[in-house]
Amino acid sequence: MSRKKSPEINAGSMADIAFLLLIFFLVTTTMNVDAGISKKIPEKPIHEAPFDVKEKNILEVNINFNNQLFVDGKIIELKDLKQIAINFIDNGAGFDSNQQPCNWCEGDRIETSSDHPSKAIISIKTDRNTSYETYITTLDKLNSSYTFLRNKLAIKMYNVNYEALLDTYKKSNYTNESVAKSIKIIKDKYPLLISDAEINN
Repeated sequence: MSRKKSPEINAGSMADIAFLLLIFFLVTTTMNVDAGISKKIPEKPIHEAPFDVKEKNILEVNINFNNQLFVDGKIIELKDLKQIAINFIDNGAGFDSNQQPCNWCEGDRIETSSDHPSKAIISIKTDRNTSYETYITTLDKLNSSYTFLRNKLAIKMYNVNYEALLDTYKKSNYTNESVAKSIKIIKDKYPLLISDAEINN
């Protein structure tokens, strides 16, 4: 009795099918793009001008190898950093470079703290073994303190917060001149002065 041979499967086109599936998944798969930090390192000036800064106008934020925060020589919790920065920036105890007082500041005007928001510099210093995550979180807290003060001032001046002004300007495709002027006024009153470099007094 003769046995029937089982039909063979033609595997010649399997490579083509696998290749088509690979192309399909490459085209249809979405990939997450990691967003970086929008921060530029300033170029070193050709002729370094003497930079005289009063010690009281510098808030030193040190992060050690254990990821502990030292602010003005005291260990603090990360959650307290935002309020400390707000108090420092908004102190308003003195005058700006044009001898004008900070009429919009609502700080305690402590003589031993910063003179003016335009002079209040926050200096971040890290250890070689400081974790990147701690540095980024610290930077985020400091940025949020500026956002808080800008929002508060924008509401006081324009009845809308600073973030809403930025959003309106973005929606206008960066063409709304009156909104751009308002944003500049707020930024000039609370300039972002965060330094990674060591400041010599």
